[in-house]
Parts: sequence; structure tokens; C-alpha cells
Amino acid sequence: MTRDFLKMHGLGNDFVVIDARSTPYRPSEAEVRAIADRRTGVGCDQLIVLERTDAPGAAAFMRIFNANGSEAGACGNASRCVGWLLMEESGGDRASFQTAAGLLHASWADNGRITVDMGEPRLDWSAIPLAEPADTLRVDAVEHGGFAGPVAVNMGNPHAVFFVNDAEAVPLEEVGPVFEHHPAFPERANIEFAQVLSPTAIRMRVWERGAGITQACGSGSCATLVAAVRRGLTGRKADILLDGGTLTIEWTEDNRVLMTGPVALSFSGRLSPALVSE
Repeated sequence: MTRDFLKMHGLGNDFVVIDARSTPYRPSEAEVRAIADRRTGVGCDQLIVLERTDAPGAAAFMRIFNANGSEAGACGNASRCVGWLLMEESGGDRASFQTAAGLLHASWADNGRITVDMGEPRLDWSAIPLAEPADTLRVDAVEHGGFAGPVAVNMGNPHAVFFVNDAEAVPLEEVGPVFEHHPAFPERANIEFAQVLSPTAIRMRVWERGAGITQACGSGSCATLVAAVRRGLTGRKADILLDGGTLTIEWTEDNRVLMTGPVALSFSGRLSPALVSE
């Protein structure tokens, strides 16, 4: 058998999306890696599988697989893509879908952009999780290569946000994997390096858990804004300038994190039988 797929991206953070609501599909880690391979597969940062769900009000369950085959709890850019697909499908202006991190809500914004309510940030050390009790405003145990004391935030997945003077100067390919696998993070972590440009703008580069350097990270952008607000560096709404473009993030007074940005459909196709086993 083969599987139809869509190739989509949000600011260059790219996905293979498979709708398995009518015919269930659960890929093995090896299958995910084969599909994600940019030379011999389709190529993507994450594989997204839409499944049926009985959750009230939800149109689908979004299952997220990193390029290395591991499963993730959240992906902001993929959430916008899925929200767009479900709203296009229904013809409505809102869509809700279930994830491992909870129920998410998408809606249309200005200029064809999509807003997703990413829920409440989790800030307690046990919810990140960290290996032992610590102040998540500055995790002093996390230190390497001259970088230390990140803010820890969980946005459905764990994040460590380092504030730096020059995000471009960070050797991300060297320090990213070290921090991802730091003993302080028993479930590993997504790593962000953020440079505050103004009270309403932050330049951020990201190393994603299980995917490496990506052009953009939606949940990482949410974590970065929350971290900046907690440190008193920005207001509660700011543009996050990523390698692939800009996301607008707002941490509302009622403790919700709203992410707004574009979505793109690159192409559709059918997976080779060599990439899919049933």
C-alpha cells in the first residue's frame, strides 16, 4: 500500500502530513526516519499524522514524529498547518484538534495567517521536567561553552531559553546537542538562543529536540516570549524573528499563549511503497 501526503511548512519548518482518519497508520521509528530523509525520502523536520479522536469538539488528533523517529508532544508551526487544513476542510473560521499536550484551537488571522491558542505555559520544575528541583527562571545547573542559566518553560514540550547579546554568533550546531541532552533534562529539551532587540522584538535561533537546527519553531517562539516576560525583558506581545521569518506571540493576561504566523502548502504526493509498511 501507499499513502497520500501533503508537504507543508511554517516559515521553513517543514512537515509531511498524512491524513489517517479513515485508514489508521502508525509508522515505526525506521519509517519516520525514511520519510524524513532529505536525500532518499520526502524530507521534513517532522512527520504529522492526523488520527480520529473522540475528544469533544476536536476534528482530529495530531500525532507528531520528529525526524529521528521519536514522538513529540507539541509543534507550533505544524499546529498552524493542521489548523489551516481543518478549517479549509470544514469551511469554518475556527478548528480544534487534540494533541498529546492537550486540545488546541486555531482561527484565521490577518493576511491569511493562522492563530493557534497554544494553551498555558508550565513553569514548575516538575512540569518541564527537570531532573531535580530548581528555579525555572534561571536553571544554574545548565552550563556549557560560556552559556549558562537558561529559563525553562514547557509549552507541551520542554524548552531551555538562553538570552544572549548576539544570537548570530552562537555556534548552534555545537552547543545545541549538548544542551538537548544535558542531564538536567530527563526528557531532553528544545534549545533556544534569544537576543532581545526591543520590547516588542526578539531574534531567536533554535535547536529542536530530535530534529536539530530548524528554520523556525512555534512552541520555541512561545517559550521564548514567556521567558522574556518572566525576565522583564519585553512586553507580553512581541515578534519573534526566526531564520525562516517572523511569528507574533502574545502571552495574554489570562495565561494563554497565542501564536500567529503563515502557513504554506508546498506540494502533494504519494509515498513509495518502500517507505510505508502496513
